[in-house]
Amino acid sequence: MSEENKVSNDILAILKALTDKIETLERTVYAKDNLLMKSGLVVSQSPTPSMDNKISSPVGDVGSMDWKDIHKMVEKVGGQ
Repeated sequence: MSEENKVSNDILAILKALTDKIETLERTVYAKDNLLMKSGLVVSQSPTPSMDNKISSPVGDVGSMDWKDIHKMVEKVGGQ
């Protein structure tokens, strides 16, 4: 067996093991007689966090900057 096949088989075995563990965990969490769900320690529906990011950045849009501008900005801020 070549080294690539061995690595591929190892990765496949790891993925199968992780999938089995996730399926077992889902069965445990969603079981009708599960005490974790009944006690409220585990919930299947939770609020989605959100951010109010209205603060403008003093840096500006880095995505449209040239590398020279980015290096100048980093030096001005105090970086190396």
